[in-house]
Amino acid sequence: MNKPLRRVSVFCLALIMALMGWATWIQGAKATDFKEDSHNPRVTIGKYAAPLGNILVDGQPVTGSAATSSTLKYKRTYKDGPLYAPVTGFTSQIFGSNQLESLYGPLLDGSDSRLQSPADALTRTRAKGGDVSTTLDGKVQQAGYRALGGKKGAAVAMDPATGRILGMVSTPSYDPGKFAGSSTADQKAWKKMSDDPDSPEVNRALRQPLPPGSTFKLVVAAAALENGLYSSVDEHTDSPDPYTLPHTRTTLKNESASAPCKNATIRTALQYSCNTVFAKMAVDLGKDKVKAQAEKFGFNDGKVDTPVRAGKSLYPSDMDQAQTALSGIGQFNDQATPLQMAMVAAAIANGGELKNPQLVDKLTDGGGNTVQQNSPSTYGRAMSARSAAQLRSAMQTVVDKGTGSNAKIDGLTVGGKTGTAQHGVDNSGTPYAWFVSYAQDASGHQVAVAVMVEDGHAARSEISGGGLAAPVARAMMQAALG
Repeated sequence: MNKPLRRVSVFCLALIMALMGWATWIQGAKATDFKEDSHNPRVTIGKYAAPLGNILVDGQPVTGSAATSSTLKYKRTYKDGPLYAPVTGFTSQIFGSNQLESLYGPLLDGSDSRLQSPADALTRTRAKGGDVSTTLDGKVQQAGYRALGGKKGAAVAMDPATGRILGMVSTPSYDPGKFAGSSTADQKAWKKMSDDPDSPEVNRALRQPLPPGSTFKLVVAAAALENGLYSSVDEHTDSPDPYTLPHTRTTLKNESASAPCKNATIRTALQYSCNTVFAKMAVDLGKDKVKAQAEKFGFNDGKVDTPVRAGKSLYPSDMDQAQTALSGIGQFNDQATPLQMAMVAAAIANGGELKNPQLVDKLTDGGGNTVQQNSPSTYGRAMSARSAAQLRSAMQTVVDKGTGSNAKIDGLTVGGKTGTAQHGVDNSGTPYAWFVSYAQDASGHQVAVAVMVEDGHAARSEISGGGLAAPVARAMMQAALG
């Protein structure tokens, strides 16, 4: 063979080897990437080639699948879509998925490797979709949804002993079944939801931190007891009325001029929601001690998973004493989700021990066999058992004799704390109404609830945590323990 021909042969052989190497790399190392690429139509076709597994409440499916006449053979359906949308999220042939539908997408569509039998793995056959069992109590969920009615707001109910989320409501809601397919009607329904100024797609229970108002006074009270500033909720505090914010000429007053807030005990201060007491208390403690207590409840933690990740609730760090005083009454830059405030109430109810919030009980395969069982886990100790008992007693006074009387339930021990949070320039916005509470029956079973009403369509003067939010909490507590 002459030299030019030999060079051409070597060059062609090198090209063939490079092509074989590239093909091997594509089919081997990159196969998974291409298989899971959202732009690969085969991924979507495979996902909707068979009915999806379901999300369960009380052991019954609140989702389903319906046959279509398109290339995507099945689409997702929802039972009581608006009621459970804050929990399930959505799965759409066009717009993807979110929340539990997204987190457990591979399990629901059968592509999760844990579902495959040896034969399935060998033949690369997609297994039957599995199910996601939630911790929700359908009665509690329905009670909260009905009680919120046309109001814009959210509510979370938890079992303090386990962290199981029994109810998670966000209103206004949406029907995920209206855009689950790929038709023009589905696209119009998505656009209508996306253009809604009330943002029904936002899960307000998990993802919308807002000023917690006077419900944050529970955190400050816990810090005062834990740090020895006061020995009990019945010890008189050092609290002038009115209170001048440190290094300012700004005078802080109480909602009611006749309330006995001067040097009031923590019990009385919670009963009458005395701003002056808790503002002064926060300054006396100092921002670092209040922050440390808030963080024991979950504030400033950006990794609270239910397993859907919650928005971070914030207690600010960079404050002067005047700002610390305002943060002590849940104003300034304090931010909390309803889940966060439910965690505060749950820790108090559970003797100071805070459990991790848990929305999913177990995962099962297409045959009903358990793939994963979730057990209760501890977030941490928020306070001593003695401090928790003191706060429970004071919260009962709030309901029995104070601003939380709308939460009373015959036959149950109920404790709570109201809150009305100002916001906007010069507090010009409609106040947020809050209520956090716990209830216990004669057998010792408990439930903790936090409710936030963002817009109750009421006159500004009629907006209060006791008036708007407490009845929602009452309905959920009664459904859980009644």
